[in-house]
Amino acid sequence: MSETKQNDPKTRSKFNIWIQAFRPFAYSASVIPVILAAMLALTYNSEGTNWFLFPVILICAVLFHTGANLVSEYFDYKNQVDKPDTFGSSRVLVEGLLLPKQVLNAGIIAFALGFILGLILVYFRGTDILILGLIGLIGGFFYTAKPFQFKYIALGDLLIFILFGPLLVLGAYLGLTGDLNYSVLLVSIPVGFLVVAILHANNTRDMKFDRRAKIKTLAMLIGLKGAKFEYYFLIFGAFLSVIILILFNIISPWSLLVFLSLPPALKNVKIISNVDAENPSSIAMLDVLTAQHHMIFGLLLSVGILISYLI
Repeated sequence: MSETKQNDPKTRSKFNIWIQAFRPFAYSASVIPVILAAMLALTYNSEGTNWFLFPVILICAVLFHTGANLVSEYFDYKNQVDKPDTFGSSRVLVEGLLLPKQVLNAGIIAFALGFILGLILVYFRGTDILILGLIGLIGGFFYTAKPFQFKYIALGDLLIFILFGPLLVLGAYLGLTGDLNYSVLLVSIPVGFLVVAILHANNTRDMKFDRRAKIKTLAMLIGLKGAKFEYYFLIFGAFLSVIILILFNIISPWSLLVFLSLPPALKNVKIISNVDAENPSSIAMLDVLTAQHHMIFGLLLSVGILISYLI
């Protein structure tokens, strides 16, 4: 089947098109922190953990993530960041598969559903989790929406680290246990680094196009050489932070299982090391590959924490 027919809304199911819009390949960014928080809850506060709230927390996280993806899709399209010749986004708008209003409305609905479902957590855990949830909602919506547009002023990396690292892990832990244990913030750092690496791979690939759209990302500000260094820092920083956490007895040596994910990490590092500023297509799939590494790393870290609890 030709590419034209594949992208023709008349020949594709709406379900398939919406799945494309949701960008599920990146869901590891919201799922892994919740799983990690669950393993930490088991370790630090197993008796006080309400496991019936786990699926609620997980669904809320995915709904907020979906809302952020769709709203970002809409504003990137409206601000001409995403065009037919760019690599970013799910491409449902630039290829005419959905209408902009449909995508924006779907994003708002996803946020609303996540908020409504999150009221269950507020009922059980109080206003602290409401505050964390509102921070996540506001950050996710205004990542590309006015008046803040964090992505366009080179604050996207920092915001994504906060939202999908410390905030989500702490929020999920609070939802499960009712406890604000700030040690979990430290354990969130490795997965936070790798979530930013997903975004940074995307931004490094899109530097030429973002410059044309007159927006600023951190990758643009530090240039290609600096962008490569940042990617190296995020990837190897995740492994190094695990070692540091072990040395300070915050997590057990079983967490060294994350080093089983070193081969794909090195493969990704090699890919970005060879990229040329004028030929970004060579890292067109690096964000997907980095998301896969994030998932493997996060699962191994969670398994290591689980093993240390069981033995």
